Amino acid sequence: MLSIIIPTINEENHLPLLLGSIKKQDFSDYEIIIADAGSEDRTIEIARSFGCKIVPGGLPPKGKNLGAAAARGDMFFFVDADVILPSAFFKRALAEIKKKELSIGSFCLQSENKIHHLAFSALYNFPSKIGEKILPQAMSIFMVEKKIHLKMGGFDEKVKIGEELDYIRRAKKIGRFGAIRSAGVFVSSRRFQKDGWLKTWLKYFLCQIHMLFLGPVESDLFKYRFNHYEDFLQKERKS
Repeated sequence: MLSIIIPTINEENHLPLLLGSIKKQDFSDYEIIIADAGSEDRTIEIARSFGCKIVPGGLPPKGKNLGAAAARGDMFFFVDADVILPSAFFKRALAEIKKKELSIGSFCLQSENKIHHLAFSALYNFPSKIGEKILPQAMSIFMVEKKIHLKMGGFDEKVKIGEELDYIRRAKKIGRFGAIRSAGVFVSSRRFQKDGWLKTWLKYFLCQIHMLFLGPVESDLFKYRFNHYEDFLQKERKS
């Protein structure tokens, strides 16, 4: 079984799109776990309408750990709520993972906006593919075997930003990592719109440098916020 683990807070606008894309998959051996950090909108109602299991959440590392603790599957799929999966995503991804004998697999990012798609391709997808053996990359969307998650103790809840990078690089030490080529995901650019593309990528780049030379980011140095962009998007929709 595949356990799909989604950390949420006030995701009524995006969650239905992700859950709808999951339900349309030609794949049924899964469960969906929502780790909610106290939503005040219709997130929980929507999750229940799709038959999701709901557990308490928190900041992303804690929410993902709590979701994993409630999971029954032997493979975990961690994914953000503002993602849409293309058709046959699970079949393609799991087939490639099996063929390459991977324990951990990350995914390329896509966008229907051509400019955003080019940005994702140049700044994330290409570096992820060429550097997968040396410096694994992930953007909160990846699959990992349950036994690897348990062996490494899950996400480090002290990490403020880049918890997925810290996670997969620790996981790579005990399992086989690869960047999945056959299945990508459509992601929202809301954080990049809110904070600015250059500023956001620079923040992630500096986070990488910090991790390489100083270790995981456990302070609020980069002032990363969870779900701080909804007010911005509401204004964008009205304008």
